Amino acid sequence: MPHPIVQWAQIAANYRRGTILLGNGASIAVSRRFDYRSLQAHAQQNGLLADDVNDLFTFFETFDFELILRLVWQASNVNRSLRIPDDRTHQAYLNVRECLIHAVREVHPDYEQVSDHLPCMYQFLRSFDTVLSLNYDLLVYWTMTYGLDVQDGHQFKDCFRRNGAFDDAWQRFRELFRERTNTLVFYPHGSLALCRNLVEQESKIHSAGGSLLEAILREWRSERVVPLFVSEGTMQQKVSSIQNSYYLSTVYREVLTSQRITLTLYGWGLGEHDRHLLRRMRGTGIQRVAVSVFRGDQAYCNYAYQAVQDDLGRVHVDFFNSESPGCWIYPPAPELGQLR
Repeated sequence: MPHPIVQWAQIAANYRRGTILLGNGASIAVSRRFDYRSLQAHAQQNGLLADDVNDLFTFFETFDFELILRLVWQASNVNRSLRIPDDRTHQAYLNVRECLIHAVREVHPDYEQVSDHLPCMYQFLRSFDTVLSLNYDLLVYWTMTYGLDVQDGHQFKDCFRRNGAFDDAWQRFRELFRERTNTLVFYPHGSLALCRNLVEQESKIHSAGGSLLEAILREWRSERVVPLFVSEGTMQQKVSSIQNSYYLSTVYREVLTSQRITLTLYGWGLGEHDRHLLRRMRGTGIQRVAVSVFRGDQAYCNYAYQAVQDDLGRVHVDFFNSESPGCWIYPPAPELGQLR
């Protein structure tokens, strides 16, 4: 029996002030440039990987750029600190770094190319109290900064302090200060805007005017930091990377396991390599789950329904059209706009 797929407006009230989890489909809806299998595959297909870089991916049995870059960066710095002559390790680090920079620059759109979508994204995300973005890109970050100029009494908070450090007392950001409502934003797999330094201190990169993406790439080239995001890998590899990061492990241990009644999944294929995140939410009180569906895909509905029941237990599941008016990048229908 087919699962009914409704418009977002028909169920939105049931999920307001709940949690939303964004997958890669959300980014692809904004820009087709995000429609690729992996950064490593993109770099390989476009001839960006040097032979020694390919050897590193093979040796460590991973496709995760961030992991390879961090391993070679640490090895290079250990050798330099001990005054061990080793140009080859440092050159390998430079090769991996340049491959990653070129891949990100080719894949990630500029702010101006996506800015027209930000008002709709802002209105959609502000209706939730928690946003979990599995995407390493800057789309949610740009949505947050867009909201700084919207005088509607709402505030997005990512729980990073002004000095760029994550505040592990993140629950206090739920408290209202000058705003009437707020939304907390977390990146369970990290983000381009997050980095770690030589002593594993983690922080958020800021841009003092100009392009944030270019500021991030400049920081990577400075050799002071490496990026903090988990872009590829099996479930076991991703969990291991999460556990090796203070920020990611805090999100994994505390944010995902905090109490919630509703969960909305948008643009997420519920791939086996990421379902450990859903399983972390079992027992948190979820009663309803809304799942976005692209172009009426009933096969996906069947898979998603079973995955949600397996991972969360018996909960009510709604399916909604991912291109619904008022949903993500899609403007509200005229009659909905008049009701706002």
